[in-house]
Formats: sequence, structure tokens, C-alpha cells
Amino acid sequence: MGYVAPMKFSQADPGDGYLIEGYEPGRILIDGKFFVTGLILTPRRLLPDWGPQVAADLTEAHIDALLELDPQVILLGTGARQVFPALALLARGMARGIGIEVMDTGAACRTYNILMGEGRQVVAGLLPIRD
Repeated sequence: MGYVAPMKFSQADPGDGYLIEGYEPGRILIDGKFFVTGLILTPRRLLPDWGPQVAADLTEAHIDALLELDPQVILLGTGARQVFPALALLARGMARGIGIEVMDTGAACRTYNILMGEGRQVVAGLLPIRD
């Protein structure tokens, strides 16, 4: 694959926790390492091999894995395009007073860095970006 464009955010500092350094179809760069499968990311934890290959295959177990990390907000990156999961899956967060923001994975990466830089308890569930 080609060069991964770095992401720059003055609000975020690597000392604050995990930052997303770049992304492109097929991989996400975090802490100098490339990840090619879905993952869960918080400022202090990186959990690889999470989620399905496509958003349509998200299950209750995938959402519960995000909720277990006790976030203020969940960012759900659904790949190359914004794909809303079944309402019943989103309702799992609403029932606990936790918002689940659904967006394409690129937008989720950018938003994660901003919220992390603000010191928010953010959890990102990032699915692979496929062409």
C-alpha cells in the first residue's frame, strides 16, 4: 500500500493516550503500528480484532464490548461509508445513557483524536475501510 497521510491535531498530544496517526483503505496507523482489522480504541486501551468486516454484520456482542469500557460517548466507524446499524443495537447505548455516534471510519478517526485531546472518555469501534 501507499503512504498513509498523517493526521495533525493541535488539541491532542500523544502523552494524553493513543492517537490515530493516519488511515487509508485497508489500514489504520496507531502508535506507529498498522492495524488491518476492526479494533476498539480508548485513550488508554487498544483492543485489536474487534468487529465484523462490514457494518451490516454488527451484533449485540460487538456493541456490548464497546459499552463495557464505560465511555461517555461511543464513536462507531462503519468503514468507507456511514452505515447505521439496527436501531436495537443503538438502543443498547441509549438505555445506559451513552450516545453512539455513527460515521464513516475516517470521520470516526478524526473525531476520536479531537475528543481524546479534550480529555473525554471516548471509545471508538473502528471497522476496516474497504473500497
